[in-house]
Amino acid sequence: MEAYYQTRKTHWDAIAQKRDHWSGMGRWYHRRLIEIYRYLVNPNQRILEIGCGTGSLLAHLQPSRGVGIDFSDEMISRAKQRHPEIEYYLADAHDLSSIEGEFDVIILSDTVNDLWDVQLAFDQIRKLSAPHTRIIINFYNHLWQIPLTVAQHLNLAAPMLNQNWLTPEDIDNMLHLSGFESIRATQEILWPLPFGGFANRYLVKLWPFREFALSNFIIARPAPQPKEKPSVSVVIAARNEAGNVKAIFERVPKMGSGTEIVFVEGHSRDNTYETIADEIPLHPSTPSLLFRQPGIGKADAIRLGFEKAAGDILMILDADLTVPPEDLPRFYDAIVSGKGEFINGVRLVYPMEKEAMRTLNFIGNKLFSMTFSWLLGQPIKDTLCGTKVMWSEDYAKIAANRSYFGDFDPFGDFDLIFGAAKLNRKIIDLPIRYRDRTYGTTNISRWKHGLLLLKMVAFAARRIKFV
Repeated sequence: MEAYYQTRKTHWDAIAQKRDHWSGMGRWYHRRLIEIYRYLVNPNQRILEIGCGTGSLLAHLQPSRGVGIDFSDEMISRAKQRHPEIEYYLADAHDLSSIEGEFDVIILSDTVNDLWDVQLAFDQIRKLSAPHTRIIINFYNHLWQIPLTVAQHLNLAAPMLNQNWLTPEDIDNMLHLSGFESIRATQEILWPLPFGGFANRYLVKLWPFREFALSNFIIARPAPQPKEKPSVSVVIAARNEAGNVKAIFERVPKMGSGTEIVFVEGHSRDNTYETIADEIPLHPSTPSLLFRQPGIGKADAIRLGFEKAAGDILMILDADLTVPPEDLPRFYDAIVSGKGEFINGVRLVYPMEKEAMRTLNFIGNKLFSMTFSWLLGQPIKDTLCGTKVMWSEDYAKIAANRSYFGDFDPFGDFDLIFGAAKLNRKIIDLPIRYRDRTYGTTNISRWKHGLLLLKMVAFAARRIKFV
């Protein structure tokens, strides 16, 4: 291992010196890497990059605290000159004992290919990770070994020593052994040369082109640890639901260290607001809040409810009770245990009661679920089930980053799903039995809202998939 280390240290010192007067054709590859990482990593986070080289990638991510690690003196020297706002340390990925603190994001970009012991390096970064930390790794596809070797012989790419030609399955297994869990994997960069925009943004996302991508990406998180009885806010958007109010109070279970119900009434034609106001004093053991919705649409109502909620966990429950409140503890257990960080209800697994969902709506939901699963890189079987559960601290980050996707989702479901995916949160589907309404009629317009969903598919493709 010591001989391996010294050989590579000498090699990368020479590469740093060579790059002072030579750039080769790798600059287009590195520009595309920066674009990808700027999508994956929001600014103003604590970011650690292992194998940072001259620090260009880390600096472009605009961290609140940026720490770069490299074992090459020459690389670190240049990084400090070019990006003095970043902290740099001369250290080996196999021993990070000199690094202090926890990080929101830890990056290994084209680093695992060159390590003596990848699992040992993963063990080291586990000590610098918090439960919310995301690990982002990119590494070369074995199919590119011959093209890269040819490029090096032609002096078009930096020379490399013998590499670890690892598969995504290899990395996933070593992450698991070191206490991490993979969230999703993608393939990026089909043409690392000039005029590669169309190929790198679109073709590489499609089969069979993605199989020939240069770079594999894996996003992982520390293996989940259960949390101790966090509190819950159940947020209910209520419009023309007076007949369900009493049942809501009677059926919403107590969860965690405390459960509150937050009602947001939305311009009802019946007496929904008055009914809720009358029921609240009849249930003193259930902390409850009631607000009138200032805007329109379910998304607007849910955002107001989330803003006013005090719980550690935020739950959405549809006031029509087509998703039974008695199922909410299952959502609570899924998020508290750490199995998921965004729990999405699914109505399309179990048989439904006869009038619960019209046939065309069912088919449409199936098609949209397949499309969004492909777009997000995580399985989403039902995009429009009203019951969704997340941590309040994650919702605050989604709300702060809402401008990235815009504000045109009247349902609120896609705003939350897209936001969770953008934060690289682990999304888990939880099947429930969908019931027929016992009061009122649906507020969903099949054709109007179906067309809006198609627009969202196109928008999500542009802002999530083809970036």
